[in-house]
Amino acid sequence: MSGKQTAAAPNLKTHYFSYYNKTFFIDIDHEHREKGYLLNLHDGDFDERSDLIAEVVFATTEDIHPRSHEAFIVNTEECRADHLRGDGPIFALYETIEGLYEQRKAENRRFPEQERALINTLRPRTFHMWDEEFERRAAGDDATFQYRWVLP
Repeated sequence: MSGKQTAAAPNLKTHYFSYYNKTFFIDIDHEHREKGYLLNLHDGDFDERSDLIAEVVFATTEDIHPRSHEAFIVNTEECRADHLRGDGPIFALYETIEGLYEQRKAENRRFPEQERALINTLRPRTFHMWDEEFERRAAGDDATFQYRWVLP
């Protein structure tokens, strides 16, 4: 996440939210200040948006609500898969997930436990792969893959 706070490792100080059609998290920095981070759908990273903390915490709309860490990861990866296209292993895993959904829809059936388990394994994996990529880029390393923003 470009040297920013990561949402990958849950802790008691981090709070996760759905914020309209994006994800948002609040964490405490090393100086004990609250920092807010909003998913940027154009690059898949989280931008610091501490100006949104009060709106999120005191939300009175159903478009903003708390999420578990697991649900936060799922929502984040669904957003990234909907808005970003590219090459590399992350996008291959997105295609695998999409293929499972398309097959289920075509066959008008529920997910078998094995397919559900696969999806539940792949989303956290892609989430962590993004974190690793953003950390590499923040350290000055070259990108390991290219991607672009698209309308869903």
